[in-house]
Order: sequence, then C-alpha cells, then structure tokens
Amino acid sequence: MGYANEDLTISKSNSWQMFDAISPRYDLLNHLLSFGLDISWRRQLVRFLSDKRGSGRVRSLLDLATGTADVLLTLVRGNPHIEEAIGLDLADRMLALGRAKIIQARLQHKITLSHGDANHIHFEANTFDAVTIAFGIRNVTDHSQVLREMHRVLKEGGLALVLEFSLPRQTVWRVLHLFYLRTLVPAIGGILSGHPQAYRYLSQTIETFPYGDDFCALMGLCGFRNAKAYPLAGGIATIYVGEKGQ
Repeated sequence: MGYANEDLTISKSNSWQMFDAISPRYDLLNHLLSFGLDISWRRQLVRFLSDKRGSGRVRSLLDLATGTADVLLTLVRGNPHIEEAIGLDLADRMLALGRAKIIQARLQHKITLSHGDANHIHFEANTFDAVTIAFGIRNVTDHSQVLREMHRVLKEGGLALVLEFSLPRQTVWRVLHLFYLRTLVPAIGGILSGHPQAYRYLSQTIETFPYGDDFCALMGLCGFRNAKAYPLAGGIATIYVGEKGQ
C-alpha cells in the first residue's frame, strides 16, 4: 500500500527542484489531472476568506509554496479589500511563470512573489491578516514547523487556510481514486511533463499525508483554534481552516 520512507524523504527535501523541472507543464497538468476541479477548489478559498473574517477585512495576505501564483490571483480577484498579497516559493522557475501571469492580469501593484521557504518565513510576527498554502504543505518534511510559522506571522484573529489533497473515506471511491493516483496520474503526467517520477511522488505524498481530523488536531497543537476540515469532491481534496486566537 505505501512507499519506502527513505524515497519519500529524499523526494521531499528536493521537491522544489522537481517543481522547477516540471514548471512548463505544471498548470496544464493540474487542470488536466484534476479534470478542472483545481480551479473550483481555489475559488472555494475565496469564500472561506470572506466568510470567516466577519466584520474584519483581509487586507494583507501571504501565500506559501505559491508556485505559479494561481491561488494569489484567485484570492485577489475575489477579494477587492486585499491591498498587499505576497507569495513565497523556493522554485524560481515557477515564480517566473507566476510573475508573467501577474503582469498580464495587471495586478503587480498588489501581488509580489519572492524566493522564500515556508519552513522559515522571513517576516516578523503578527504581520498578515491571512496566510494560505495550497497543495504545498504535504511537500515539507515537518508539517508542524510550517503550521507554527503560519501561526507566528498571522495577526491576532488572523486566518489560516490550507488546501490539500486527501483520500476519500467511502471505500469504493477510495479504491478507485488510489488506482487513478498510482497508475494513470504517473502515466499521463510522465508523458506530458517528461518527468514520471514527479507524478509518482504526487501519489506518495498524498497517501502519507495526515488528512482530515488528524490534520485538524495538528493545527490545534500548533496554536490554531476552531480548526475544521471541509472535504471537497468526495474527499479527494480538503480545505482546512484555523484561526489565531485573540
């Protein structure tokens, strides 16, 4: 069922290099392999960002493992009150693609992309109204470290949003999804990207990620209150929401 821990650890420690290698086809394969669902999942983040703030406004936003900036672009377009949005990533080729999209969208006055590590965020404590990470936290070796950093840089009452792959709990759907992840995803991803190992890695990290209640409990241990999980598409992805206590 699983994979060797040694192989997974090596893949995670070098994952930014892998993402740089597949960057030319990254967005295309995201849309193709998720059947376009990745677009609607990012739009769901807009709703959570708006609903959970009550009377407060999200004016400053940090997106970790930002990649080609699709999350930032979606959130800024969907929330006109955002004044400053910053994306961090270690994969510079991904960031270059993201910057081109930001210029095309004429949002460079609001969105900035920088080289940066989610494990060691180079901003002071209590800086941002919201911190997001989409399909990135499973790629780090220490999930707690990233969550603690997210908590640190959030303002009191700030919101953390994590969008990540998960596994369906319904047995038949789970079996079918695992078959898809283990066979079709590496085959299609490998042909189109030229890097089949990158899409074998995708399945490995999804299967070993502590999703659902386990991840909510981890958020609680890292200081977040009211941590909740919201499954999407039958559980193949999940949005996690947590607040920094006042």
